[in-house]
Amino acid sequence: MARTAAIEVTEGNPVKALQEFFRTLLERGKIEALLVARHLPVRNAVMPTLVTDPQQLAGADPLAPVFPINAAKVVSRLTRKPFEGRVAVVLRPCEIRAFIELVKLKQGRREQLIIIGMDCLGAYGNVDYLRFAAAAGDGSSATLDFIRNALEGRGTAFEDFDITTACKACEHFVAESADLSFELLGATLGEGLPLQANTPLGEALLGELGLASTREPAGRKEAVLDLLAQRTAYRDRMFAETAAATSDLDKLMSYLGHCVNCYNCRVACPVCYCRECVFTTDVFDHEPAQFLRWARKKGALKMPTDTVFYHLTRLAHMSTACVGCGQCSNACPNHVPVMELFRTIAAGTQRAFDYEAGRSVEEEPPLSTFREKEFFEVTGGKD
Repeated sequence: MARTAAIEVTEGNPVKALQEFFRTLLERGKIEALLVARHLPVRNAVMPTLVTDPQQLAGADPLAPVFPINAAKVVSRLTRKPFEGRVAVVLRPCEIRAFIELVKLKQGRREQLIIIGMDCLGAYGNVDYLRFAAAAGDGSSATLDFIRNALEGRGTAFEDFDITTACKACEHFVAESADLSFELLGATLGEGLPLQANTPLGEALLGELGLASTREPAGRKEAVLDLLAQRTAYRDRMFAETAAATSDLDKLMSYLGHCVNCYNCRVACPVCYCRECVFTTDVFDHEPAQFLRWARKKGALKMPTDTVFYHLTRLAHMSTACVGCGQCSNACPNHVPVMELFRTIAAGTQRAFDYEAGRSVEEEPPLSTFREKEFFEVTGGKD
């Protein structure tokens, strides 16, 4: 059974409790550095920050309801080659799952890392978060308001917006793959913030810190199941609506009609890792005469071209690795519902291969392994 300890929370402020815990890790030399979401002195911006000085943790806030970048990409860069000591990284569950996929794709290393996760209550889009934080006065106050509203049953909606569609449809909001995970759901913050060790590395670290074991919050199981039911129901409605909206080529073209080929979704996607994308090469650098030929053939040609083909190519390339973090939609300047399409298709792809992106580092990516007796309904083979 996983071991659970409790971090003291003073004045009902879990953000300060986390800062003190991280400060202890650095001051006692348990880690060389800590990667954590941190408030910057610029318009309530929150970005992943690599901290080595414990005094620089005052703005650390992994519970802030925003993440402008899936930090799995940052962790990938930090871990491609060996380094001295150990680094702790504080990630949301979708970021952990994306990093696991990158490890399997040889884009990162699990060694020398301590992964710290948390129950994820969701996040606002980048622009919406700025409004939310401004109304609260500052980022730290905004985080406390968000957590209290979410945990005390008042919901996450604010004025005319709510957490992102990706978060509403996310059924993986518990950081099961982390070495250590903070348990918000079911917790009474005045009694401490539960910290669960999910791996031998996590258990060893709790022992080294001298943290006494405690029981899991009595209401945690019910709280997790309630949120899971809400998220799953929303996800299934989203799948049905997206499937209906893209059920034939004409509908798909309309669905993607506002795409301008900026490729922001590719850049923001944590598991789209190719250093050179075919869509930025000469393959799609068409000659002027080609555009004219297409226009003459059809009578009218939407520009830019290749938008639908671009998204279909990305779906074929990485739908088995999609973790549904929503950064593709978050990065889209024209609000194309990219996440909804990718999650809908990815659900079918991953189900077909009996695979779940980010579930386990031991689980091989489907297209990396040849299985002779696979998909006989397509190949016509026999058992």
